[in-house]
Amino acid sequence: MAGVALVIPAAALAETEANADAQRDYLPGNIIVTGELDGYVNEDGSTATKTPTPIIDVPQSVTVITADQLEDQGVTSLNDALRFVPGVSLETGEGHRDEVFIRGQETTADFYLDGLRDDAQYYRPLYNVERVEVLKGANALIFGRGAGGGAINRVARVAEFDMPEYALGAQVDTFGAFALTGDANLPASETLALRISGTYEEFDNHRDVYDGRFVGISPTLTAQLGPDTRLYAFYTYDDDERVVDRGLPALGDGPLTGYDETFFGDSDYNFSDVEVHIARTRLEHDFSEAFSANASLLVADYDKFYSNIVPAGIVNGGTDVRLAGYESGTDRKNVIGQVNLVGQFDTGGLGHTLLLGAEVTSSDTDSVRNQARFNNGADTSVVVDLDETIVVPAFTLSPQRASTSELSTFSLYAQEQLDIGILQLVAGLRFDRFDITSTDFVANFDGERVDENVSPRFGAILKPRANLSVYASYATSFLPSVGDQFTVLSQQDEALEPEEYENLELGVKYAPHRDLLLTGAIFRLTRSNTPSVDPVTNLTTLVGESEVEGFELGLVGKPVEGLSLSLGYAYLDGEITDSADRDDIGTVLQQVPEHQITAWARYDLTDRLGFGAGLIHQSDQFASNSNNVVLPSYTRVDAAIFFEATDRLTLQANVENLFDEDYYPSAHGDNNIQPGAPLNASFGARLNF
Repeated sequence: MAGVALVIPAAALAETEANADAQRDYLPGNIIVTGELDGYVNEDGSTATKTPTPIIDVPQSVTVITADQLEDQGVTSLNDALRFVPGVSLETGEGHRDEVFIRGQETTADFYLDGLRDDAQYYRPLYNVERVEVLKGANALIFGRGAGGGAINRVARVAEFDMPEYALGAQVDTFGAFALTGDANLPASETLALRISGTYEEFDNHRDVYDGRFVGISPTLTAQLGPDTRLYAFYTYDDDERVVDRGLPALGDGPLTGYDETFFGDSDYNFSDVEVHIARTRLEHDFSEAFSANASLLVADYDKFYSNIVPAGIVNGGTDVRLAGYESGTDRKNVIGQVNLVGQFDTGGLGHTLLLGAEVTSSDTDSVRNQARFNNGADTSVVVDLDETIVVPAFTLSPQRASTSELSTFSLYAQEQLDIGILQLVAGLRFDRFDITSTDFVANFDGERVDENVSPRFGAILKPRANLSVYASYATSFLPSVGDQFTVLSQQDEALEPEEYENLELGVKYAPHRDLLLTGAIFRLTRSNTPSVDPVTNLTTLVGESEVEGFELGLVGKPVEGLSLSLGYAYLDGEITDSADRDDIGTVLQQVPEHQITAWARYDLTDRLGFGAGLIHQSDQFASNSNNVVLPSYTRVDAAIFFEATDRLTLQANVENLFDEDYYPSAHGDNNIQPGAPLNASFGARLNF
């Protein structure tokens, strides 16, 4: 499922200026999309270029999960949706945040909302989302810092001027978890529309100690301020409380077995509480048929606290387990402003799509962390009996970190998409200034670092037919030494240059008809300037380098009437290629399965009855770069049935892990391994009126 496409009628593009004009006229008029085709097909590739571009003309691998596919799979969180994306593997996120590997690059921050950065650490819901886009490969021109392996963008629902629409949903599973959702689109006039989406969820699963609840509400507004001017306004409030489950430790070179339900923590202490406020506006104006502009402003407040006891390893020949723990609080306030000028015009038979843009951000982060200490404060860990119920002895807390940071960035970028008929060229540059100051109150250190980077992007798309693209691309990105959460700048980090990413990719996108897309891509992603400690001198140098090579295949859409498919395969080969410690060279990168297969299908037997099936396969992968612990290969099979009881009421049942496979899909290091859920089912109902 490596993308979906817009296909123009099948006449060849070559040497026909009228055809090129028709293509541009067909595209959406703005970056925020107000609707989708039915099924698993998406047309819009504008997130990858910040211009109205069909996804078949984007020189980059893109996987899109549409609202219909999300509904068919019965998923309510971003984490679960990403399991069906080839080239993406999940980190446990320590049981309190989204964290993924994209083409072997780990990130907690490369998440976006309608193209604007949403980088705090929390679990992102889907109740107000139209679709999820996974853009693969480094691309700082569009996203700025980070996004070394790619970026994940959620496209939000918007208020529309069509007739009023209302939807109610309910879902409950065999563990006892349930979700209630509501969505109302309310056109107030020909120029004003309102929409409100909301959800209430309660959590449960197969683990001995797990519960929580989530409340989310998201009102939106669309206003037509004039024939050429549109305003969008969004507000989201998310409130998440849940048990922090850090999984189970390893035994030998694999996960500890026989304890998949055992909670290796303290049921009275392991807890996470997150409140998220995000307000956004977007103003669009068409100066003419050729030139338009858009300006966006995001103001976000993330308030998070979590505490946890964690498993730190099996000891004493397998009879005992070592525990450690800590608590952490973070308060982050982000302000992001972005403006883009887009021109679409012809000169001398050449088609141009020109982008000029600027972005400024400000982010203030306060953070504290306290460490659990056992044995009257003498030790930072404790050994207890390994049993089905883990008994955690009394502990106290001592300050480990207290910091404040102020980040400001300034970016300018330009991109040209040149259409010369059978060949399209994409070229652009982005300048980023990254300025951070921080204070570490525990270490009593004030740090400051300024980085300035120029990131290029080049692409060439050969189009022998309108429904066939063969492309080559080159793009880079960078990650400042402070990391992707920029909480505090240490004295060592202050002296280090940013890491660098370079992505080379060759690919093909072919759409036999409008509702079907086949994709393939081969790539090499190189990460360099990575800090590496010399074992002799104990000095940190920047000679570290790693490389991920691979290829992806995808098929999305309707090959025949009634059948919707989303199929993907990824092959990844990632290893450390250079290091100050020569023994590290050749180390396989953590949580990068060599083979990954994702599949989901729905077949409608009649107008009212349909069936679904899914498959996820991952080969062996190492839990960490130590290469000491292996997460075994697994294959999970899912199933579903859909029944349209009336024109307004739809019922469905989803079965996860149909064959009750024992599997361990993710980890956070060698001793925080998350066991997959056994056979379970969920039952849902949707009422539309």
